[in-house]
Amino acid sequence: MTHVVLIAEELAPSAIDVLASDFEVRQVDGTDRAALLAALAEADAVIVRSATQIDAEAIAAGTRLKVVARAGVGLDNVDVPAATAKGVLVVNAPTSNIVSAAEQAIALLLAVARHTATASASLRQGEWKRSRFTGVEIQGKTVGVVGLGRIGVLFAQRMAAFGTRLIAYDPYVQPARAAQLGVRLVGLEELLRESDFISIHLPRTPETLGLIGEKELRLVKPTVRIVNAARGGLVDEQALADAIAEGRVAGAGLDVYAKEPCTSSPLFNFDNVVAVPHLGASTVEAQDKAGLAVARSVKLALQGEFVPDAANVQAGGVVAEDVRPLLPLAEKLGMVFTAVAGGIAAAVEVEVRGPVAANDVSVLKLAATKGLFAAVVEEQVSYVNAPLLAAGRGVEVRLTAVAESEDAPVLVTVRGALPDGRSVGVSGTVTAHGLRLTEVDGYDLDLAPDGVLLFFRYLDRPGVIGAVGTILGQLDVNIAAMQVARRQAGGEALMTLTVDSPVTAEILTEAAAAIGATASSTVDLTER
Repeated sequence: MTHVVLIAEELAPSAIDVLASDFEVRQVDGTDRAALLAALAEADAVIVRSATQIDAEAIAAGTRLKVVARAGVGLDNVDVPAATAKGVLVVNAPTSNIVSAAEQAIALLLAVARHTATASASLRQGEWKRSRFTGVEIQGKTVGVVGLGRIGVLFAQRMAAFGTRLIAYDPYVQPARAAQLGVRLVGLEELLRESDFISIHLPRTPETLGLIGEKELRLVKPTVRIVNAARGGLVDEQALADAIAEGRVAGAGLDVYAKEPCTSSPLFNFDNVVAVPHLGASTVEAQDKAGLAVARSVKLALQGEFVPDAANVQAGGVVAEDVRPLLPLAEKLGMVFTAVAGGIAAAVEVEVRGPVAANDVSVLKLAATKGLFAAVVEEQVSYVNAPLLAAGRGVEVRLTAVAESEDAPVLVTVRGALPDGRSVGVSGTVTAHGLRLTEVDGYDLDLAPDGVLLFFRYLDRPGVIGAVGTILGQLDVNIAAMQVARRQAGGEALMTLTVDSPVTAEILTEAAAAIGATASSTVDLTER
Protein backbone atom coordinates (compact mmCIF):
# COMPACT_ATOMS: atom_id res chain seq x y z
CA MET A 1 0.00 0.00 0.00
CA THR A 2 1.35 3.40 -0.96
CA HIS A 3 1.96 5.73 1.95
CA VAL A 4 0.00 9.00 1.96
CA VAL A 5 1.81 12.23 2.86
CA LEU A 6 -0.54 15.08 3.75
CA ILE A 7 0.74 18.62 3.20
CA ALA A 8 -1.27 21.06 5.28
CA GLU A 9 0.54 24.31 4.39
CA GLU A 10 2.66 25.73 1.62
CA LEU A 11 5.82 23.71 1.05
CA ALA A 12 8.78 24.30 -1.24
CA PRO A 13 8.32 22.57 -4.65
CA SER A 14 11.71 20.89 -4.22
CA ALA A 15 10.44 19.21 -1.04
CA ILE A 16 7.26 18.02 -2.73
CA ASP A 17 9.38 16.50 -5.51
CA VAL A 18 11.36 14.48 -2.94
CA LEU A 19 8.12 12.97 -1.62
CA ALA A 20 6.12 12.57 -4.83
CA SER A 21 8.56 10.06 -6.30
CA ASP A 22 7.77 7.48 -3.59
CA PHE A 23 4.49 8.45 -1.92
CA GLU A 24 1.02 9.72 -2.67
CA VAL A 25 1.04 13.43 -1.83
CA ARG A 26 -2.24 15.08 -0.83
CA GLN A 27 -2.90 18.65 0.19
CA VAL A 28 -5.34 20.21 2.64
CA ASP A 29 -5.86 23.62 4.20
CA GLY A 30 -4.52 23.02 7.70
CA THR A 31 -6.50 25.94 9.10
CA ASP A 32 -9.76 24.27 8.03
CA ARG A 33 -10.15 22.07 11.09
CA ALA A 34 -12.86 19.78 9.76
CA ALA A 35 -11.03 19.19 6.48
CA LEU A 36 -7.76 18.56 8.33
CA LEU A 37 -9.23 15.94 10.68
CA ALA A 38 -10.93 14.14 7.79
CA ALA A 39 -7.75 14.10 5.72
CA LEU A 40 -5.63 12.87 8.64
CA ALA A 41 -7.68 9.67 8.81
CA GLU A 42 -5.93 8.42 5.66
CA ALA A 43 -2.51 9.99 6.20
CA ASP A 44 0.72 8.22 7.15
CA ALA A 45 2.55 11.55 7.52
CA VAL A 46 1.55 15.19 7.80
CA ILE A 47 3.72 18.22 7.10
CA VAL A 48 2.83 21.60 8.60
CA ARG A 49 4.43 24.97 9.18
CA SER A 50 3.18 27.30 11.94
CA ALA A 51 -0.52 27.85 11.24
CA THR A 52 -1.76 24.25 11.53
CA GLN A 53 -2.43 22.86 15.01
CA ILE A 54 -1.49 19.21 15.41
CA ASP A 55 -2.89 18.64 18.88
CA ALA A 56 -4.06 15.47 20.65
CA GLU A 57 -7.35 15.50 18.72
CA ALA A 58 -5.55 15.69 15.39
CA ILE A 59 -3.14 12.93 16.35
CA ALA A 60 -6.02 10.72 17.47
CA ALA A 61 -7.72 11.34 14.10
CA GLY A 62 -4.61 10.12 12.31
CA THR A 63 -5.06 6.43 13.00
CA ARG A 64 -2.39 5.58 10.39
CA LEU A 65 -0.12 8.47 11.34
CA LYS A 66 3.57 7.66 11.69
CA VAL A 67 5.19 11.08 11.28
CA VAL A 68 4.36 14.70 12.07
CA ALA A 69 6.79 17.09 10.40
CA ARG A 70 7.10 20.81 11.04
CA ALA A 71 8.86 22.61 8.19
CA GLY A 72 10.54 25.07 10.52
CA VAL A 73 12.39 25.37 13.80
CA GLY A 74 9.83 25.39 16.63
CA LEU A 75 7.23 22.82 17.62
CA ASP A 76 4.79 25.07 19.49
CA ASN A 77 1.89 23.91 17.30
CA VAL A 78 2.55 20.18 17.76
CA ASP A 79 1.50 18.23 20.85
CA VAL A 80 4.74 16.28 21.19
CA PRO A 81 3.72 14.26 24.31
CA ALA A 82 0.49 13.11 22.61
CA ALA A 83 2.45 12.09 19.52
CA THR A 84 5.03 10.25 21.61
CA ALA A 85 2.37 8.30 23.49
CA LYS A 86 0.99 7.04 20.16
CA GLY A 87 4.42 6.24 18.76
CA VAL A 88 4.24 9.03 16.18
CA LEU A 89 7.58 10.49 15.16
CA VAL A 90 7.90 14.28 15.38
CA VAL A 91 10.50 15.97 13.21
CA ASN A 92 11.36 19.55 12.42
CA ALA A 93 14.16 21.46 10.72
CA PRO A 94 16.16 23.00 13.59
CA THR A 95 19.08 24.18 11.47
CA SER A 96 17.19 25.30 8.37
CA ASN A 97 17.01 28.98 9.25
CA ILE A 98 20.13 29.56 11.33
CA VAL A 99 21.95 31.52 8.61
CA SER A 100 18.83 33.54 7.79
CA ALA A 101 18.24 34.31 11.47
CA ALA A 102 21.84 35.40 12.03
CA GLU A 103 21.70 37.62 8.94
CA GLN A 104 18.40 39.11 10.11
CA ALA A 105 19.97 40.11 13.43
CA ILE A 106 22.81 41.81 11.57
CA ALA A 107 20.34 43.54 9.25
CA LEU A 108 18.43 44.92 12.24
CA LEU A 109 21.62 46.03 13.96
CA LEU A 110 22.77 47.92 10.86
CA ALA A 111 19.32 49.41 10.29
CA VAL A 112 19.17 50.72 13.88
CA ALA A 113 22.72 52.06 13.75
CA ARG A 114 22.03 54.04 10.56
CA HIS A 115 18.31 54.89 10.96
CA THR A 116 17.66 53.08 7.67
CA ALA A 117 13.93 52.48 8.05
CA THR A 118 12.96 55.97 9.24
CA ALA A 119 15.25 57.68 6.72
CA SER A 120 13.65 55.67 3.92
CA ALA A 121 10.15 56.56 5.14
CA SER A 122 11.10 60.23 5.39
CA LEU A 123 12.46 60.36 1.86
CA ARG A 124 9.35 58.69 0.49
CA GLN A 125 7.36 61.47 2.09
CA GLY A 126 9.32 64.03 0.08
CA GLU A 127 11.74 65.05 2.83
CA TRP A 128 15.53 65.44 2.50
CA LYS A 129 16.77 65.69 6.10
CA ARG A 130 20.23 64.18 6.20
CA SER A 131 21.28 65.65 9.53
CA ARG A 132 18.27 64.12 11.28
CA PHE A 133 19.50 60.63 10.51
CA THR A 134 23.13 60.77 11.61
CA GLY A 135 24.09 57.27 12.69
CA VAL A 136 27.02 55.49 14.33
CA GLU A 137 29.73 53.21 13.01
CA ILE A 138 30.05 49.63 14.15
CA GLN A 139 33.81 49.31 13.76
CA GLY A 140 35.63 49.49 17.06
CA LYS A 141 32.45 49.07 19.10
CA THR A 142 31.77 46.38 21.70
CA VAL A 143 29.07 43.93 20.64
CA GLY A 144 27.50 41.76 23.33
CA VAL A 145 26.09 38.42 22.22
CA VAL A 146 23.58 36.93 24.65
CA GLY A 147 23.65 33.21 23.84
CA LEU A 148 26.42 31.45 21.92
CA GLY A 149 24.34 28.71 20.34
CA ARG A 150 24.41 27.96 16.62
CA ILE A 151 22.83 31.26 15.60
CA GLY A 152 24.77 33.27 18.16
CA VAL A 153 28.02 31.81 16.84
CA LEU A 154 27.10 32.66 13.24
CA PHE A 155 26.20 36.18 14.31
CA ALA A 156 29.49 36.61 16.20
CA GLN A 157 31.57 35.29 13.30
CA ARG A 158 29.98 37.78 10.93
CA MET A 159 30.23 40.69 13.34
CA ALA A 160 33.96 40.03 13.76
CA ALA A 161 34.42 41.08 10.13
CA PHE A 162 33.21 44.57 11.08
CA GLY A 163 36.19 45.04 13.37
CA THR A 164 34.21 44.84 16.61
CA ARG A 165 35.14 43.67 20.09
CA LEU A 166 32.99 40.66 20.91
CA ILE A 167 31.84 39.65 24.37
CA ALA A 168 29.21 37.05 25.20
CA TYR A 169 27.08 35.73 28.01
CA ASP A 170 26.30 32.01 27.96
CA PRO A 171 26.64 29.91 31.13
CA TYR A 172 26.69 26.69 29.08
CA VAL A 173 29.71 27.54 26.91
CA GLN A 174 33.29 26.90 27.99
CA PRO A 175 35.70 29.89 27.89
CA ALA A 176 38.08 27.92 25.63
CA ARG A 177 35.35 27.43 23.05
CA ALA A 178 34.47 31.12 23.15
CA ALA A 179 38.15 32.04 22.80
CA GLN A 180 38.36 29.95 19.63
CA LEU A 181 35.65 32.20 18.21
CA GLY A 182 37.43 35.36 19.28
CA VAL A 183 34.80 36.04 21.94
CA ARG A 184 35.37 36.87 25.61
CA LEU A 185 32.89 35.29 28.01
CA VAL A 186 31.50 37.62 30.68
CA GLY A 187 28.63 37.71 33.14
CA LEU A 188 25.31 39.20 32.06
CA GLU A 189 25.72 42.37 34.11
CA GLU A 190 29.18 43.00 32.67
CA LEU A 191 27.87 42.49 29.14
CA LEU A 192 25.06 44.96 29.75
CA ARG A 193 27.43 47.62 31.12
CA GLU A 194 30.13 47.28 28.41
CA SER A 195 28.18 46.75 25.19
CA ASP A 196 27.49 49.34 22.52
CA PHE A 197 25.26 46.84 20.73
CA ILE A 198 23.48 43.83 22.26
CA SER A 199 22.05 40.98 20.19
CA ILE A 200 20.01 38.21 21.83
CA HIS A 201 20.23 34.61 20.62
CA LEU A 202 18.53 32.43 23.25
CA PRO A 203 15.63 29.96 23.22
CA ARG A 204 12.48 30.93 25.10
CA THR A 205 12.41 28.94 28.35
CA PRO A 206 11.15 29.66 31.87
CA GLU A 207 14.73 30.69 32.74
CA THR A 208 15.17 33.11 29.81
CA LEU A 209 11.69 34.66 29.79
CA GLY A 210 12.03 38.33 30.77
CA LEU A 211 15.82 37.99 31.00
CA ILE A 212 16.27 41.64 29.95
CA GLY A 213 13.87 43.63 32.08
CA GLU A 214 13.61 46.98 33.85
CA LYS A 215 16.48 46.20 36.27
CA GLU A 216 18.83 45.05 33.51
CA LEU A 217 18.01 48.04 31.29
CA ARG A 218 19.21 50.39 34.03
CA LEU A 219 22.70 48.91 33.71
CA VAL A 220 23.27 49.67 30.02
CA LYS A 221 24.95 52.63 28.33
CA PRO A 222 22.50 55.28 27.09
CA THR A 223 24.06 54.79 23.62
CA VAL A 224 23.32 51.06 23.50
CA ARG A 225 21.20 49.56 20.74
CA ILE A 226 19.45 46.23 21.42
CA VAL A 227 18.47 43.62 18.84
CA ASN A 228 16.15 40.69 19.41
CA ALA A 229 15.65 38.32 16.47
CA ALA A 230 15.47 35.21 18.65
CA ARG A 231 12.22 34.76 20.60
CA GLY A 232 9.60 37.16 21.89
CA GLY A 233 9.44 37.70 25.63
CA LEU A 234 13.18 37.55 26.26
CA VAL A 235 13.12 41.34 26.51
CA ASP A 236 10.39 43.03 28.55
CA GLU A 237 8.84 45.16 25.81
CA GLN A 238 7.24 47.73 28.12
CA ALA A 239 10.49 48.14 30.07
CA LEU A 240 12.36 48.60 26.79
CA ALA A 241 9.84 51.20 25.61
CA ASP A 242 10.24 53.08 28.91
CA ALA A 243 14.03 52.98 28.63
CA ILE A 244 13.93 54.38 25.07
CA ALA A 245 11.45 57.08 26.05
CA GLU A 246 13.68 58.15 28.95
CA GLY A 247 16.84 58.18 26.82
CA ARG A 248 18.44 55.21 28.64
CA VAL A 249 18.56 53.12 25.41
CA ALA A 250 19.45 54.61 22.02
CA GLY A 251 17.43 52.25 19.86
CA ALA A 252 16.24 48.72 19.18
CA GLY A 253 15.73 46.26 16.34
CA LEU A 254 12.92 43.77 16.85
CA ASP A 255 11.83 40.77 14.82
CA VAL A 256 9.93 38.90 17.53
CA TYR A 257 7.34 39.77 20.18
CA ALA A 258 5.91 38.31 23.36
CA LYS A 259 2.55 37.76 21.65
CA GLU A 260 2.30 37.22 17.92
CA PRO A 261 0.85 38.39 15.62
CA CYS A 262 1.75 41.78 17.13
CA THR A 263 0.31 44.83 15.38
CA SER A 264 0.28 47.24 18.31
CA SER A 265 3.09 47.97 20.73
CA PRO A 266 4.44 51.05 22.58
CA LEU A 267 7.72 50.33 20.82
CA PHE A 268 6.16 51.13 17.44
CA ASN A 269 5.94 54.82 18.44
CA PHE A 270 9.70 55.45 18.27
CA ASP A 271 11.64 56.42 15.15
CA ASN A 272 14.74 54.74 16.60
CA VAL A 273 13.04 51.33 16.73
CA VAL A 274 13.11 49.08 13.67
CA ALA A 275 10.28 46.58 14.02
CA VAL A 276 9.47 43.86 11.49
CA PRO A 277 6.95 40.97 11.60
CA HIS A 278 9.07 37.92 12.54
CA LEU A 279 11.02 37.61 9.30
CA GLY A 280 14.02 35.70 10.65
CA ALA A 281 13.24 32.56 8.66
CA SER A 282 11.54 34.33 5.77
CA THR A 283 14.08 33.73 3.04
CA VAL A 284 13.77 31.55 -0.02
CA GLU A 285 16.79 29.56 1.09
CA ALA A 286 15.52 28.93 4.64
CA GLN A 287 12.13 27.79 3.40
CA ASP A 288 13.78 25.45 0.88
CA LYS A 289 16.10 24.04 3.53
CA ALA A 290 13.22 23.50 5.97
CA GLY A 291 11.03 21.80 3.40
CA LEU A 292 13.82 19.57 2.10
CA ALA A 293 14.97 18.63 5.61
CA VAL A 294 11.56 17.45 6.79
CA ALA A 295 10.77 15.81 3.44
CA ARG A 296 13.91 13.69 3.78
CA SER A 297 13.07 12.84 7.39
CA VAL A 298 9.53 11.82 6.39
CA LYS A 299 10.91 9.68 3.59
CA LEU A 300 13.34 7.93 5.95
CA ALA A 301 10.62 7.29 8.51
CA LEU A 302 8.08 5.90 6.05
CA GLN A 303 10.74 3.65 4.55
CA GLY A 304 11.40 2.21 7.99
CA GLU A 305 14.76 3.89 8.47
CA PHE A 306 15.95 5.46 11.70
CA VAL A 307 15.58 9.25 11.84
CA PRO A 308 18.38 10.36 14.18
CA ASP A 309 17.32 13.97 14.65
CA ALA A 310 13.66 13.34 15.51
CA ALA A 311 12.48 15.62 18.30
CA ASN A 312 10.94 12.83 20.39
CA VAL A 313 13.45 9.98 19.97
CA GLN A 314 15.50 9.41 23.10
CA ALA A 315 18.63 8.25 21.27
CA GLY A 316 18.69 11.16 18.87
CA GLY A 317 21.87 12.49 17.34
CA VAL A 318 24.29 11.35 14.71
CA VAL A 319 24.47 7.56 14.29
CA ALA A 320 27.93 6.39 13.23
CA GLU A 321 28.13 4.60 9.90
CA ASP A 322 29.45 1.47 11.63
CA VAL A 323 26.45 1.45 13.97
CA ARG A 324 23.68 2.04 11.42
CA PRO A 325 23.69 -1.55 9.95
CA LEU A 326 23.19 -2.91 13.46
CA LEU A 327 19.84 -1.14 13.94
CA PRO A 328 17.73 -3.77 12.11
CA LEU A 329 19.78 -6.53 13.74
CA ALA A 330 19.10 -5.24 17.27
CA GLU A 331 15.40 -4.84 16.50
CA LYS A 332 15.10 -8.36 15.11
CA LEU A 333 16.99 -9.80 18.07
CA GLY A 334 14.46 -8.12 20.34
CA MET A 335 11.63 -9.75 18.38
CA VAL A 336 13.27 -13.18 18.48
CA PHE A 337 13.95 -12.81 22.21
CA THR A 338 10.29 -12.14 22.99
CA ALA A 339 9.17 -15.05 20.79
CA VAL A 340 11.57 -17.54 22.37
CA ALA A 341 10.91 -16.24 25.88
CA GLY A 342 7.18 -16.54 25.34
CA GLY A 343 6.47 -13.17 26.95
CA ILE A 344 7.91 -10.00 28.40
CA ALA A 345 11.08 -10.20 30.49
CA ALA A 346 11.44 -8.49 33.85
CA ALA A 347 14.82 -7.04 32.85
CA VAL A 348 16.73 -7.04 29.59
CA GLU A 349 20.37 -6.37 28.78
CA VAL A 350 21.53 -5.37 25.32
CA GLU A 351 25.23 -6.16 24.90
CA VAL A 352 27.32 -4.85 22.01
CA ARG A 353 30.78 -6.35 21.50
CA GLY A 354 33.48 -5.52 19.03
CA PRO A 355 35.27 -2.39 17.81
CA VAL A 356 31.93 -0.81 16.90
CA ALA A 357 31.27 -0.41 20.63
CA ALA A 358 33.80 2.44 20.69
CA ASN A 359 31.03 4.55 19.10
CA ASP A 360 27.86 5.80 20.78
CA VAL A 361 25.70 2.67 20.49
CA SER A 362 22.83 3.81 22.72
CA VAL A 363 20.50 3.74 19.73
CA LEU A 364 20.85 -0.08 19.63
CA LYS A 365 19.17 -0.32 23.03
CA LEU A 366 16.31 1.69 21.58
CA ALA A 367 16.08 -0.56 18.51
CA ALA A 368 16.10 -3.72 20.65
CA THR A 369 13.39 -2.28 22.90
CA LYS A 370 11.27 -1.59 19.83
CA GLY A 371 11.65 -5.21 18.80
CA LEU A 372 10.82 -6.54 22.27
CA PHE A 373 7.30 -5.11 22.13
CA ALA A 374 6.55 -5.36 18.40
CA ALA A 375 4.37 -8.46 18.68
CA VAL A 376 2.94 -8.11 22.17
CA VAL A 377 1.11 -4.79 22.21
CA GLU A 378 -1.80 -3.64 20.09
CA GLU A 379 -0.54 -0.13 19.42
CA GLN A 380 2.07 0.85 16.88
CA VAL A 381 5.57 0.38 18.31
CA SER A 382 8.24 2.80 17.14
CA TYR A 383 11.53 4.30 18.23
CA VAL A 384 9.38 7.01 19.79
CA ASN A 385 7.17 5.11 22.23
CA ALA A 386 9.25 1.97 22.84
CA PRO A 387 10.83 3.43 26.03
CA LEU A 388 7.36 4.41 27.29
CA LEU A 389 6.07 0.88 26.69
CA ALA A 390 9.01 -0.58 28.60
CA ALA A 391 8.61 1.83 31.49
CA GLY A 392 4.86 1.27 31.63
CA ARG A 393 5.39 -2.48 31.99
CA GLY A 394 8.23 -2.19 34.48
CA VAL A 395 10.83 -3.59 32.07
CA GLU A 396 14.31 -2.20 32.63
CA VAL A 397 16.47 -2.29 29.50
CA ARG A 398 20.20 -1.82 30.05
CA LEU A 399 23.06 -1.41 27.60
CA THR A 400 26.58 -2.83 27.85
CA ALA A 401 29.24 -1.92 25.29
CA VAL A 402 32.54 -3.79 25.14
CA ALA A 403 35.04 -2.45 22.59
CA GLU A 404 37.34 -5.34 21.74
CA SER A 405 40.33 -5.57 19.39
CA GLU A 406 40.08 -4.31 15.83
CA ASP A 407 39.82 -7.83 14.38
CA ALA A 408 37.08 -8.95 16.80
CA PRO A 409 33.71 -9.71 15.17
CA VAL A 410 30.70 -7.55 15.93
CA LEU A 411 28.26 -9.31 18.21
CA VAL A 412 24.94 -8.00 19.54
CA THR A 413 23.21 -9.99 22.28
CA VAL A 414 19.80 -9.52 23.89
CA ARG A 415 19.41 -11.44 27.11
CA GLY A 416 17.00 -11.23 29.98
CA ALA A 417 15.52 -12.75 33.08
CA LEU A 418 11.91 -13.95 32.93
CA PRO A 419 9.39 -13.73 35.78
CA ASP A 420 9.62 -17.52 36.29
CA GLY A 421 13.38 -17.30 36.86
CA ARG A 422 14.49 -18.55 33.44
CA SER A 423 17.14 -16.69 31.51
CA VAL A 424 16.99 -16.34 27.70
CA GLY A 425 19.52 -14.92 25.28
CA VAL A 426 19.79 -14.42 21.53
CA SER A 427 22.75 -13.12 19.53
CA GLY A 428 23.50 -11.94 16.03
CA THR A 429 26.09 -10.26 13.87
CA VAL A 430 26.60 -8.51 10.55
CA THR A 431 28.75 -10.17 7.90
CA ALA A 432 29.57 -9.45 4.27
CA HIS A 433 26.49 -11.53 3.46
CA GLY A 434 24.15 -9.53 5.67
CA LEU A 435 22.55 -10.05 9.07
CA ARG A 436 23.01 -13.42 10.76
CA LEU A 437 21.36 -15.01 13.78
CA THR A 438 24.21 -16.77 15.61
CA GLU A 439 22.75 -18.02 18.87
CA VAL A 440 19.36 -18.72 20.42
CA ASP A 441 19.21 -19.59 24.11
CA GLY A 442 22.64 -21.21 24.13
CA TYR A 443 22.33 -23.03 20.81
CA ASP A 444 24.69 -22.01 18.00
CA LEU A 445 23.10 -21.13 14.67
CA ASP A 446 24.00 -19.46 11.38
CA LEU A 447 20.74 -18.23 9.91
CA ALA A 448 19.47 -15.09 8.21
CA PRO A 449 16.93 -13.39 10.53
CA ASP A 450 14.41 -12.89 7.75
CA GLY A 451 10.92 -14.09 6.95
CA VAL A 452 8.90 -16.26 9.32
CA LEU A 453 10.93 -18.30 11.80
CA LEU A 454 9.70 -21.33 13.75
CA PHE A 455 11.49 -22.70 16.82
CA PHE A 456 10.95 -26.19 18.28
CA ARG A 457 12.67 -27.67 21.34
CA TYR A 458 12.54 -31.43 21.53
CA LEU A 459 14.47 -34.52 22.63
CA ASP A 460 17.00 -35.36 19.92
CA ARG A 461 16.09 -38.63 18.17
CA PRO A 462 15.81 -40.03 14.65
CA GLY A 463 12.85 -39.08 12.45
CA VAL A 464 11.98 -35.70 13.92
CA ILE A 465 13.14 -33.66 10.94
CA GLY A 466 11.08 -35.80 8.56
CA ALA A 467 8.05 -35.60 10.83
CA VAL A 468 8.20 -31.80 10.94
CA GLY A 469 8.54 -31.61 7.16
CA THR A 470 5.60 -33.95 6.68
CA ILE A 471 3.23 -32.21 9.10
CA LEU A 472 4.04 -28.73 7.79
CA GLY A 473 3.63 -29.95 4.22
CA GLN A 474 0.22 -31.35 5.07
CA LEU A 475 -0.67 -27.97 6.56
CA ASP A 476 0.46 -26.26 3.31
CA VAL A 477 3.45 -24.54 4.95
CA ASN A 478 6.55 -24.46 2.73
CA ILE A 479 9.96 -24.72 4.40
CA ALA A 480 12.64 -22.42 2.96
CA ALA A 481 15.50 -23.29 5.34
CA MET A 482 16.15 -25.45 8.40
CA GLN A 483 18.87 -25.82 11.02
CA VAL A 484 19.16 -28.14 14.00
CA ALA A 485 21.43 -27.39 16.94
CA ARG A 486 22.18 -29.60 19.91
CA ARG A 487 24.68 -29.81 22.71
CA GLN A 488 24.99 -33.58 22.70
CA ALA A 489 23.49 -36.57 20.90
CA GLY A 490 20.25 -37.68 22.49
CA GLY A 491 19.90 -34.50 24.50
CA GLU A 492 17.68 -31.48 23.95
CA ALA A 493 17.81 -30.00 20.45
CA LEU A 494 16.60 -26.77 18.90
CA MET A 495 15.16 -26.83 15.40
CA THR A 496 14.87 -23.49 13.60
CA LEU A 497 12.91 -23.25 10.35
CA THR A 498 12.33 -20.42 7.92
CA VAL A 499 8.95 -20.76 6.22
CA ASP A 500 7.32 -18.83 3.41
CA SER A 501 4.20 -17.66 5.21
CA PRO A 502 3.03 -16.82 8.73
CA VAL A 503 1.69 -19.75 10.72
CA THR A 504 -1.27 -19.67 13.07
CA ALA A 505 -1.12 -20.71 16.70
CA GLU A 506 -3.13 -23.82 15.76
CA ILE A 507 -0.59 -24.87 13.12
CA LEU A 508 2.30 -24.28 15.51
CA THR A 509 0.61 -26.31 18.23
CA GLU A 510 -0.20 -29.18 15.85
CA ALA A 511 3.36 -29.33 14.52
CA ALA A 512 4.79 -29.22 18.05
CA ALA A 513 2.49 -32.03 19.21
CA ALA A 514 3.47 -34.19 16.23
CA ILE A 515 7.12 -34.27 17.34
CA GLY A 516 6.56 -34.08 21.08
CA ALA A 517 8.19 -30.64 21.33
CA THR A 518 8.70 -29.29 24.82
CA ALA A 519 8.47 -25.71 23.57
CA SER A 520 7.60 -23.96 20.32
CA SER A 521 7.39 -20.37 19.09
CA THR A 522 7.25 -18.31 15.94
CA VAL A 523 8.25 -14.80 14.94
CA ASP A 524 7.56 -12.90 11.72
CA LEU A 525 10.66 -10.94 10.67
CA THR A 526 9.36 -10.14 7.22
CA GLU A 527 10.44 -6.68 6.08
CA ARG A 528 7.46 -4.34 5.82
